[in-house]
Amino acid sequence: TDKVPNTSPTAASSGTDLNGKAAQDACQKIRERLVEFAIEHYSVGAEDISFHDNEVHLGERQMPFEGFIQAAYLNRISLSSSGFYSTPEIHYDRETASGRPFYYFACGASVSEVTVDTLTGEYKVDRVDILHDVGHSLNPAIDQGQIEGGFIQGMGWMTTEELVWDDRGRLISNNPATYKIPTIEDIPPVFNVELFQQANPKHTIYHSKAVGEPPFMLGMSVWCAIRDAVSSLTDYRVNPEIDVPATPEKVLKAVTSIKRAAL
Repeated sequence: TDKVPNTSPTAASSGTDLNGKAAQDACQKIRERLVEFAIEHYSVGAEDISFHDNEVHLGERQMPFEGFIQAAYLNRISLSSSGFYSTPEIHYDRETASGRPFYYFACGASVSEVTVDTLTGEYKVDRVDILHDVGHSLNPAIDQGQIEGGFIQGMGWMTTEELVWDDRGRLISNNPATYKIPTIEDIPPVFNVELFQQANPKHTIYHSKAVGEPPFMLGMSVWCAIRDAVSSLTDYRVNPEIDVPATPEKVLKAVTSIKRAAL
């Protein structure tokens, strides 16, 4: 918002898609000016000009990028630009609930292993394996961190983050003592994350994909694993009812119920 007057918020994991393409648009405008300057100033054709390895290649001649930019500056070439990008192909009619609200989709898969204490309903996550589609990753380290963080947040949503209201409708699980978010102690000891890198067919920035919020949904595998663990008490003949979030109390209730049903 500091540089683009009518920018959009970074909601829906759109920050890199929108701002990255806007920055690319600005850079391309500057590059076009620099190419025009090089053609006139160095008497070369557009096909003879390339920018790579921190150098500018002008036919048979090479010069440092910094020196080339200094020459452009001294010749009064504008070296700044404003870029803008709006996501193409998306449209949605709320009245008919039809259209295309998303430019592309990001997919992922997660497998979770849990141990459930059938006497108390307590459980722990022993291992998680994730494969997530990131397109052509702009920064694998950041993408991995986003996936790990999104998964743990989703795990908390599905297991411990319980909303409780009193008889007058006031939220009473409103502080860290009553609203339980995951901590470092809840991270599984074995936590494997792999990036499925396959260039996004859509024209996003360097064919990457959003990776902020999509991994959040992978946390559902923990709830599924807890339910399967409880179901194993009846050799998977009974599907237990465990509402989200699957707190230890709800798990213990399901264990007690499923044992009775198996009698």
